[in-house]
Amino acid sequence: MKIYVVDNGGQWTHREWRVLRYLDVDVKIIPNTTPFDEIKDEVDGLILSGGSPSVATEADAMGNNGEYLDKADFPIFGICAGMQFTCEHFGSKLGPAQNPEFSKVDLKILDDSDIFKGIPSEITAWASHNDEVKGVPDGFELIATSSTCPVEAVRCKTRPIYAVQFHPEVEHTEYGEQMFQNFVDICAEWKRTH
Repeated sequence: MKIYVVDNGGQWTHREWRVLRYLDVDVKIIPNTTPFDEIKDEVDGLILSGGSPSVATEADAMGNNGEYLDKADFPIFGICAGMQFTCEHFGSKLGPAQNPEFSKVDLKILDDSDIFKGIPSEITAWASHNDEVKGVPDGFELIATSSTCPVEAVRCKTRPIYAVQFHPEVEHTEYGEQMFQNFVDICAEWKRTH
């Protein structure tokens, strides 16, 4: 199983790499300027990491994330800035959060299949963001929410694309490792059937 972490300049990108290594995944971090054609035949999945740029005002700093989202048929998991870019790319609006989140968040999971399989309906997650997604993009569905951020997680209805606003890779997020394991399982199933 080979999953690459796309580095969008986030402070916890190496933690995403470390969790996947712990789960025995063949993983490496790649610059977000890496052309899709260089990786398309190598990987079974991509993580779009968090990032320091404000996606709403500095989308160019997100490199080739749009190309990955347009061309990949394998699973993609966007985290924080990775989620914001994914949602904006597919037509949603971004903007300053009503309540910027830089601490623990009480997450309400609305669907416990796929990325949240085996995870309770209410958990604590760690968030760190000024901006937020203002609505669910067409073709996606809401799968987690919180009192401070209505759109905490989404998934695409027709492709294996998942995105979360919080940080599953940090130890303060309950069941974060399980979310990564679920993504690994999604990638394994995709590999088996393609």
